[in-house]
Amino acid sequence: MGMIILDTARNATTYFWGKRTSTIDWCEENYVVSDYIAEFWNCLTNGMFVVMALFGIASAIKHQQGKRIVACYMGLLFVGCGSACFHATLKYTTQLLDELPMLYLCALGFYSLVEADRTVRFGWKLPAALISLQAAITITYILWIQSPVFHQAAFASTACASVAFGYRRQCEMEISNRTRRKFQRLLLQGFLGMAGGFFVWNLDNIFCHRLRTYRSHISSPFDAFLQLHGWWHILTAYGSTYLLLWVHLTRLARQDHDHLFTIRHFAGFIPHITLKAAKKID
Repeated sequence: MGMIILDTARNATTYFWGKRTSTIDWCEENYVVSDYIAEFWNCLTNGMFVVMALFGIASAIKHQQGKRIVACYMGLLFVGCGSACFHATLKYTTQLLDELPMLYLCALGFYSLVEADRTVRFGWKLPAALISLQAAITITYILWIQSPVFHQAAFASTACASVAFGYRRQCEMEISNRTRRKFQRLLLQGFLGMAGGFFVWNLDNIFCHRLRTYRSHISSPFDAFLQLHGWWHILTAYGSTYLLLWVHLTRLARQDHDHLFTIRHFAGFIPHITLKAAKKID
């Protein structure tokens, strides 16, 4: 999920998880907050993915909203857990747990958008094609092109293709103005979350040394507010959740169930879909 950041000599020292083997190291100083977690704040902020995903899973199961929707939220959960493991250890194996689930989540979202109707259109062919594509990307990344840029390009291409296809399907649907406004709002919120995360992610990469200087003059825990990679996690967790809600809503609308649902925010900041009347649609 980014470029190699030149860190301090602490990277070359053996700590609880041993020497860093990942191809990436981020701007947060290693093993400063805890001797057991390499990048404490970068690890902790992945909790936002976990919380959002668990609410999505619970809502989808409670209201019987479909196995593929549950799978999408499970994918978001794996993204958060994998990223937390990576930032805690800075190992190459856990780096793959951080990066690869992002691709698989996009593939799940794309499948859910294509097969959003009551009847399956492509049978086993579409899952087979998506699995083959993701397997090819995974093998290429692990064995030949071990560059974060390759992963970023693959992730961006998959994500953009999924959103573009979903938007085209949305435009073709005969839906109420109320539902269309919800589509537009979810897309906008998802875009703002992802774009805002990408912006602070770049700031963290470009101005790392300056940010470290600023943090050295601020007492803990307030220096955590300048851990911009952590803000990337928080913002993209929101962006990803709103985009999954958009996928979720597309499925409901394609099955003429959009009038049965509403979007609520638990504690004012955790969005999830709740059906007004539980009805099995899988």
